[in-house]
Amino acid sequence: MKTKGRIFMSYKSIDTALIHGGISIDERTGAVNVPIYQTSTFKQDGLGKMRGYEYSRTGNPTREALEKLIAELEGGYAGFAFASGLAAETAVLSLLHSGDRVLISSNVYGGTFRLLNNVFDHFNITYTISDTENPEAFENDITFDVKAVLLESPANPLMTVTDIRKIAQIAHEHGLLVIVDNTFMTPYLQRPISLGADIVVHSATKYLGGHSDVVAGLAIAKTKELADKIAFVQNSTGGVLPPFDSFLLIRGIKTLGVRLDRHVENALAAANFLSSHSAVKSVHYPGLETDKGYEINKSQAKNGGVMISFELKDGYDIKKFFESLELITLAESLGGVESLVCHPSTMTHASIPEEIRKKVGITDGLIRLSIGIEDINDILEDLKQAINSSKL
Repeated sequence: MKTKGRIFMSYKSIDTALIHGGISIDERTGAVNVPIYQTSTFKQDGLGKMRGYEYSRTGNPTREALEKLIAELEGGYAGFAFASGLAAETAVLSLLHSGDRVLISSNVYGGTFRLLNNVFDHFNITYTISDTENPEAFENDITFDVKAVLLESPANPLMTVTDIRKIAQIAHEHGLLVIVDNTFMTPYLQRPISLGADIVVHSATKYLGGHSDVVAGLAIAKTKELADKIAFVQNSTGGVLPPFDSFLLIRGIKTLGVRLDRHVENALAAANFLSSHSAVKSVHYPGLETDKGYEINKSQAKNGGVMISFELKDGYDIKKFFESLELITLAESLGGVESLVCHPSTMTHASIPEEIRKKVGITDGLIRLSIGIEDINDILEDLKQAINSSKL
């Protein structure tokens, strides 16, 4: 399966592109929202005479509108929509061959680790955990069998920051494929392809969807060569995003800018509150000037994003903290308009063996916050009362 070349209208502002990018109007009817083409197949006018579509696994107009939109937003050649973020990562990692090795950031989403550790290992595709914060250490980890690097910045859940430009430069000098998970930042805050990435992946379930009502994944390829390969895998394995979910994701992306502006404003206020609280031992948020990744993050992203992780000091019961929250919801996932909290070691990163979690700094006391767009005073009040209630 070959991908068509993408030709985009150029908008000076990403805020405009979020609304008008890709295919924003139905050419046939003039509808200002792309219709939901809820069909599995398409009429052909004769043998070999198609109207651009034949079967919805291979291509669907609603999904295509989403794929063109995300390609434009990330500055890539083509985009691909999948049934989940892990489905998108599976398709991208399927470009590798038996005997290949991947370098991954020292803390990544637990599902990514599980995918490599328990699925791709069956096909003799292996991984090495690398300190991508340290370019010299990263380069030392490159062995003859390493063919790709998969990194997150900020990384989940410790919000560690990788210099994407530097790592991409080193990786390309060694002929490696550079894959960046941009879920936490989205193209509104960070555009990895402009920093040297070859492929960008998203769990679009998060900020791109933004309302905790759709599960989706996206992959964006920088070049036609990579796009053709991903298109072949997408069509061959079939983990595509349905038309209705594609429609929901397009709708979510339209408000990404205004949502993230509020998210980030609230997150910075929450990070400042936590960092000044006497009960808090540590705060991980690259939007704080005191964070070790602040300067690098500032050089490659619009701001520190939304995600925060922190630890309470001894003398506070983490279980009581979670039980005492009233506004902030204990739940998996992130990126919705509502504030969510999770315990990485038993939730999002439980699939990572304990010895590895401890080695990279994912302690049993780590708390991860996805700050929503509620009134910031209500968010801070809930954090304050939950911390106070957790004191032993």
